[in-house]
Amino acid sequence: MFQKKTLSMAVAMVAAFGAGLPAFAQQQDEQIEEIVVTGIRGSLTQALDVKRNNTQIVDAIVAEDIGKFPDNNVIEAMQRITGVQVTNRGSGEVAGISIRGLTDINTTVNGRNIFTASGLAVALQDIPASLIKQVDVYKTRSASQIENGIAGSVDIKTQRPFDFDGSKIVIAARAINQEQADKTDPNISVLASDRWETSSGDFGALVNLSFAETNYRDQSITAGAMVPFATDNPVAPFGNYERIFLDKPGVAENPIWTPGLLNGLPSAPGSTLDINGQPMEYILGRDAVFASDFTGKRERSAANVSLQFAPNDTSEYTFEAFYNGYRNDSFNSLLFTFADWWGSYANSPTAAADANVVLFEGTNIVKSRSVKDNWSFTSGDLTTGKTDSFVYALGGDWQLTDDLNVKSEVVYQESTFETDFIAARYENARYGLNVDFNAGGGIPAFSFIDNPATTNLNEADVADVANWKTAQLYDNANKNEGDAVTFTTDATYDAALGIFTQINAGIRIDQRTAAESFSRQEGFNNAVAITDELTYINSGFFDGQADVPTTWAVANGYYLRSNADQMRSVYGLQKKRMDESFNIDELTASAYVTGQYEFEVAGRKLDGEIGVRYTGSETDMEFTDTASAGRDVYADSTDTSTFLPSLSLRYELADDLYARLAYTETLRRPNFAALNSQIIYNEDVTGIGYGTASGGNADLKPTESKNYDFSLEWYFAESSSLYGTLFKREVEGFVIDFRRQVQHTNEDGETGTYVLSQPFNASNGELSGLELGAVWFPQNLPWYLDGFGIQASYTALDSSQTTPMTNSAGEITGTKETDLFGVSDESYSVVLAYDKDNLGMRLSYAWRSEFLNNYEAALFANPLEVWRKPEASMDLQISYQVTDNLSFTFDGTNLTEEIYQSYYGENGSTTNNFGSALYSRTFAVGARITF
Repeated sequence: MFQKKTLSMAVAMVAAFGAGLPAFAQQQDEQIEEIVVTGIRGSLTQALDVKRNNTQIVDAIVAEDIGKFPDNNVIEAMQRITGVQVTNRGSGEVAGISIRGLTDINTTVNGRNIFTASGLAVALQDIPASLIKQVDVYKTRSASQIENGIAGSVDIKTQRPFDFDGSKIVIAARAINQEQADKTDPNISVLASDRWETSSGDFGALVNLSFAETNYRDQSITAGAMVPFATDNPVAPFGNYERIFLDKPGVAENPIWTPGLLNGLPSAPGSTLDINGQPMEYILGRDAVFASDFTGKRERSAANVSLQFAPNDTSEYTFEAFYNGYRNDSFNSLLFTFADWWGSYANSPTAAADANVVLFEGTNIVKSRSVKDNWSFTSGDLTTGKTDSFVYALGGDWQLTDDLNVKSEVVYQESTFETDFIAARYENARYGLNVDFNAGGGIPAFSFIDNPATTNLNEADVADVANWKTAQLYDNANKNEGDAVTFTTDATYDAALGIFTQINAGIRIDQRTAAESFSRQEGFNNAVAITDELTYINSGFFDGQADVPTTWAVANGYYLRSNADQMRSVYGLQKKRMDESFNIDELTASAYVTGQYEFEVAGRKLDGEIGVRYTGSETDMEFTDTASAGRDVYADSTDTSTFLPSLSLRYELADDLYARLAYTETLRRPNFAALNSQIIYNEDVTGIGYGTASGGNADLKPTESKNYDFSLEWYFAESSSLYGTLFKREVEGFVIDFRRQVQHTNEDGETGTYVLSQPFNASNGELSGLELGAVWFPQNLPWYLDGFGIQASYTALDSSQTTPMTNSAGEITGTKETDLFGVSDESYSVVLAYDKDNLGMRLSYAWRSEFLNNYEAALFANPLEVWRKPEASMDLQISYQVTDNLSFTFDGTNLTEEIYQSYYGENGSTTNNFGSALYSRTFAVGARITF
């Protein structure tokens, strides 16, 4: 996959720039003064300097000191930046981030684009916070920057040896307690740096190592999808309170109703479906309720090596190597029970009374009921994940003349991500179930019913293995890998050319490969002995905050993994080979030119940048039809090219008051996996009667965005600023999934119905908004208030997306205007800071309003939209500098222990509640020593 010739040529090109430098090259006139950040106020001041001095609209976070980046990870710290929203607080950390509501973010480290395996980006939480000295969040884009990411760009800066005057050693350690997991985990980092003056020039070396372990526990309770049922006045061939599946013998028009409706079926009392030309009233009930006790252990290790060499004052060479390792074992203990009128209640003339059916007032939606003879299962699912990513960079910086500077770099990176999944189910029919799908606050309540006719068994006790028998075994694996060779050259010409003060030009050539492989198999055996070693029983579920079972029995995923070959044999399986699903080779070439300009208007300075970037890519793809007997391989290719202009200006309206205006164009390339037109069929695993299928589309094009920004910034005092921004994004070619029903014959020769989903560039959208932010450290306060400050931000967003609506054949029947995914209309954060003498404290609170998160599986979901309720978090950081070389810290996250919730359909939080999740609070103590 990796082409050595490409790397050799790129290295030679970098070296060529360093050869034969002119002997008369002048020394640089300006000396950069080192700024040592030593506290909260200092870090906020330096972040404001980044914002003020940049020609783009940019916000920054700066470490308070070496190896002391705030919060447990980068994303948690970024939620205090204006316009940044975070979500997905699970597995002991926050994992989701958006800039102004959009999640497509280009992430670079020291200006280099990095990725994980076959993906286009890297998860920010994979980069240890202890390695970071600064994070810049670009909300507008210069033509000189990588074009990917319509949401924005995040550049992470790490330490380098020339950042220090001499030697530096920093050792930091924290003990972090995950409250729900009841574990205390280590987080350790070591930085060692030195520089030497030699006869050949200045030389510096830095090594930064990091290791973090996290034990976590996430717990959730979820009410299933809403599906229709007949009432006690059905139309033949339906019986009383029979569930209305999509099709039924004796009904002329199938499917009877359409799955995957954005708004779902009508929920007004008396709503009907057409059955053989007659209207039949229906009610909407949930198909299931389930609980998940998700535990795991994650390890992240990282190493950063930086070598710098300056043979003279006009040239500098840098070599850097970065390693990121990820290990994760996660175990999901799942308790699942159907709640859809199966059993003796169905077709009974007194079913409603027998089942204690209660509807939400003014609707046809079931709030609570009893279920008879419900089918239930538990599943013990173990997933192991492993990532190894390496980045190597060699670059040079040459001041060729007083006016001409050239930088060039070659980067090679490779990354592999491997996962293994093994799971086994226990199943059986229960005697009965009492369930309230919203017992209060959106949290379901349910309990199983003991059969009074049996005295030797309590059917309500789902922790008793006597209530279960074995069922399916699932054995899956995936391997994703990628590598890239990237060559860049950038030239800067500092000379007056009319209104232009600087001209910049550069090229970027990126040779990228990506491949994915997988294996999947399933076996069944209902006569395996359920032994103690095969079984895991949890306890204390949901911390006593819900009226649900707190303990149940599942197959022990760790035992399954340790004895995988034996378990496969018991289920009639053998270890399956990995099949490559796709292999992609992509060459991207980009070039840009920008001009920095400056002149006066009404006696005040107006400056900025104008530029244009060209980018084009050629993508060659090989796909494997794993469903064919011969594993047929077929090829495809695509190419794209575009010009992306950019314009930014900054006008000094008054002393310390600036106005900015920007127009930029950016794009989002489709993920490699989305280009894979192979279709994968997934068998029905929930008894619904239909499977799912998914495939990609080799004809996908980049999503493009035109971006408009206007801001005002007032730096009214030291370490203080007030700023606001109006912005708009016009996006063309959003990738959305089209769904249709298809027939497919599986490897066993059985033909079934599947709902197939494939992506297309079929939607356009707009996003506009307002950002307000402030940092204020009041001066001349009384001594008892001196040192207090506040950092606050508010963001208002308005988004729309035109989404095509389709019937079961995939034909477009109309369109609907929806919100963009992940966009909260409002969000804010408030930070109360104290920084005086040796003590620093920060208490922060962040909140975001409800938002459209995703579409549920179209196989059954009505409504299709899944919304998240408003989310909030409160965090605390305290540090105390004991001596110049020793400091202690105390941190707490998610202090209010929020329950994060979701629901089906807009405005459905009461009647359509979906999931409720409880995540850990964390508390940490730490120490940091410098030499």
